[in-house]
Amino acid sequence: MRISRLTPWAAGLAAVALFAVPAAASAGQQGTAAPRTPGAAPAAAASYDAYYAPAEGKTGAALKAALHDIIKTQSKVSYDGVWNALKATDQDPANPNNVILLYSGRSQSKSTNGGGANDWNREHVWAKSHGDFGTATGPGTDLHHLRPEDVTVNSTRGNKDFDKGGSPVGEAPGSLTDADSFEPRDAVKGDVARMLLYMAVRYEGGDGFANLEMNDKVNNGTAPLFGRISLLKQWNQMDPPDAFEQRRNQVIFDVYQHNRNPFIDHPEWVNSIW
Repeated sequence: MRISRLTPWAAGLAAVALFAVPAAASAGQQGTAAPRTPGAAPAAAASYDAYYAPAEGKTGAALKAALHDIIKTQSKVSYDGVWNALKATDQDPANPNNVILLYSGRSQSKSTNGGGANDWNREHVWAKSHGDFGTATGPGTDLHHLRPEDVTVNSTRGNKDFDKGGSPVGEAPGSLTDADSFEPRDAVKGDVARMLLYMAVRYEGGDGFANLEMNDKVNNGTAPLFGRISLLKQWNQMDPPDAFEQRRNQVIFDVYQHNRNPFIDHPEWVNSIW
């Protein structure tokens, strides 16, 4: 299925060209991100039809396998390199000196990254303990699921699966948590779903890392599983990709990893696979 320039997500991607893309940071040892001129704009909407050509006409397991083969080709970013990459991928479109924190929604200075109580750090949306992949290149440094977040909120979320309900999370208005789950604010519910589903397609166990898969449970612990898929599918529909998420996908593709999150470009593929 090709993306029409008239579809909402393609129209949104066209809007991302209004934002400037910062220059690339250095990539990890296993690949080098192609250099770009500072201030260069992302590629135009619908220019990636050829990228997804091998997946056209497929559904179910065949679609998942085709997408895996497409997106597994990527440059790797080192864990230190993630700091600078997030300053580019999550830049506040209203203030180029700031990043937007995922769960908190707060615009915060790029320079306040670190380990202090009010600093921001690197949140693994697919918690690294689910599959025990640490922070080595691969899933541990994959920018498609790494986001800036307040240190305290990141700690509160921990390695919990995603579900509904709980108590309000301090410093993350609209987010809720209980003993075994975390619910992000409404504005990023779809973002969270599409990041997790990307991980379940990208990492299939064939490149030395765990085979990451979705299920409909919480309390998955150290198993390479994440839930709940039934709720994440709902979130994908209720919160479709916006210009910020689409721009982020384009920056990762253009500047850093050179692969895409297919569910940002084709959110309808979620129901085709799961």
